[in-house]
Amino acid sequence: MRKTGFTVALLATMSAVFSTRMIQAHEKAVGNPAAAATEQVVQQLVEEDQPKPEPAPKQPGELPDFLQKGIVWLIAAQHNDGGWGGGSHAKQQIRDPHAITTDPATTAFTLLSLMRSGHTPVAGEYQAQTMKGLEYLLSTVEKAKTEGPLITDIQGTQPQTKLGRFVDTSMTAQYLARVLPFVKKDEALHLRVDAALDKCLAKLQVSQKQDGSWGQGGGWAPVLQSSLSCSALEIAAANGKQIDRQVLDKAREYQKQNYDVKSGKAKADAAAGVELYAFGGSLRGNASDAREAEELVQKAKERGELDASAPVDAASLRVAGVGDKLANKLASAAEQNAAQLERLDDEQLLTGFGNNGGEEFLSYLMTSESLVIAGGKKFASWDGKMQNRLAKVQNSDGSWSGHHCITSPVFCTAAVVQCLTTDRDAEFLSSMAKRASGEKLVHNNR
Repeated sequence: MRKTGFTVALLATMSAVFSTRMIQAHEKAVGNPAAAATEQVVQQLVEEDQPKPEPAPKQPGELPDFLQKGIVWLIAAQHNDGGWGGGSHAKQQIRDPHAITTDPATTAFTLLSLMRSGHTPVAGEYQAQTMKGLEYLLSTVEKAKTEGPLITDIQGTQPQTKLGRFVDTSMTAQYLARVLPFVKKDEALHLRVDAALDKCLAKLQVSQKQDGSWGQGGGWAPVLQSSLSCSALEIAAANGKQIDRQVLDKAREYQKQNYDVKSGKAKADAAAGVELYAFGGSLRGNASDAREAEELVQKAKERGELDASAPVDAASLRVAGVGDKLANKLASAAEQNAAQLERLDDEQLLTGFGNNGGEEFLSYLMTSESLVIAGGKKFASWDGKMQNRLAKVQNSDGSWSGHHCITSPVFCTAAVVQCLTTDRDAEFLSSMAKRASGEKLVHNNR
């Protein structure tokens, strides 16, 4: 059988990674940021709202073999310009990752999956590749016009057509916000990342619709683009960027209102009629408030202000020292989160469009992140389900690909890798939620 250039690169990369993985397996990052949530610790919350150092990425040797194989495939799929491509919507049948054009959204999404797997521009086995990818994104943003919501002139990619034309801006903002703390020691690089992130954030904030979405960018399921934009703002705020709180609050509210507790269903009018896509975004947008409600009530119980059996509701939150408006909001979040958790065993919901596409994999990823942020015991069973479910549909070369809409093996593989490594990002996701909640509590007590 004739070996293509991509196949040769893939085989070489696989050989290199498996020879070094065991050496790195013993290194682990630890940490568990303390919760802060009551009126008695407002000053502590103010301090905790400041940016925290990123935890060191866990080492790739901790990953199961099938997932490591997917990462090796992604590395071999990188182009010489440093980017990765999601392919053209008009030519979805092309699966060779080197036979398509690179784009910012897919590049940023792939870099996020590599970061979660232990590879950054300053550390990890694939440090050189991630640095090259970061340079691709920086050059793209630096060349982009200041005005308008877009960072690229590339049109018709699978992520753009299915998620929305702003997806390059939102995904690039996510990666730049995550990588910013890692490059502090390189002053010149840090300045470039910071400036590029500011440019992306400005574009996102001015392009938000009045209802809190980014739906005007088109796309088959723009609710997913809106969720990605909301997450980009959250991550940036957690890492010290000044974000318009009204923009972020509206973005979260838009996601939350897509789910109706009474019916137990998510609205799918901006999700191509597929409930799973709106469900995942809604769960993600609600996660921070749900966790804050749970922790406020728990702290009140520990202080003896509430009985151990007290529910997480508005009355309990008021006893915990929360004002009426915020108490009602947090109680609603807790109720919605509990209702959505019950749906996670609904196979009809999880099937999505009927078979796997990039949108399904992205929705699974958002659900995993939501469960980590909201806390509780559900993540373990969900993660086990995803490990089994996604391992079964892996391609023999280590990649994953979609059967509809976003078929791109690069996009799908990056989504699966992120989904199945969400627990490795638990420290950041949890602290991000607490800092956002801490700011709300301070405002409530002024």
